Amino acid sequence: MNPMRTLWLTMAFTLLTTMNLMAAELTADEVVAKANQVAYYAGKDGRAAVKMTISDSRGGTRQRAFTLLRLNTKDGDQKFYVYFTEPADVRKMAYLVWKNVGGDDDRWLWLPALNLKKRIAPGDKRTSFVGSDFLYEDVSGRSMHEDSHELLEVAEQHYLIKHVPKKPGSVEFAWYTTWIDRETFLPMRAEYYDASGERYREVEALKVETIQGHPTVMIAEARDLRSGSSTRNEFHKVEYDLGLKEQIFTERFLRRPPREVTR
Repeated sequence: MNPMRTLWLTMAFTLLTTMNLMAAELTADEVVAKANQVAYYAGKDGRAAVKMTISDSRGGTRQRAFTLLRLNTKDGDQKFYVYFTEPADVRKMAYLVWKNVGGDDDRWLWLPALNLKKRIAPGDKRTSFVGSDFLYEDVSGRSMHEDSHELLEVAEQHYLIKHVPKKPGSVEFAWYTTWIDRETFLPMRAEYYDASGERYREVEALKVETIQGHPTVMIAEARDLRSGSSTRNEFHKVEYDLGLKEQIFTERFLRRPPREVTR
């Protein structure tokens, strides 16, 4: 064999081995913390237009369109504002979240058709988000401190993590697993299991782009394996570091949307 080729192969093998050893040195908690940062804290704030398509098991579809605003505040806390523009039955509906890492989130929903502002109880965060296969908790993320984490596998392209809730009675799943990209630390797939070990729900990133230096999910899909329904979110006009003001994320703007979501 060519000596130079032998040297190149040896160096490549050594580099790969070193990378695997370095990866193995990361604990499950460290991997999850990095993934949480990448998935939910890119930039100081962010905005995206979202097209949601809900498909049932018979092939019927419904669509939603909304704008999502996000602001990082302090100590990991965040605020989210979601404003719906289509279709007519949800137009002008708004959803507000104050994510409190050290405790329960504060959540409100404005229903213009009923002229009703509804406070969402903390226990409702694992319920359907506006009739879709995504959950309220999917919008703002699940606190890593609510689960214990186990690193199952370090593969060439991903970390495989198992998450078990610390308070099993507070959620519908017994555990879930996530595939986290080793290069970007972006969660690419999650599978949820019930107490009998049956997989009943999946969430997957189908398309990723780098925007302003941040790996960003552009298409995500949630699937209910029991009902056969699925929901796809397509993200457009994604921007970071807009200088959003904290006053936007208040109950006052549930009834009257700020210009940041209407322009």
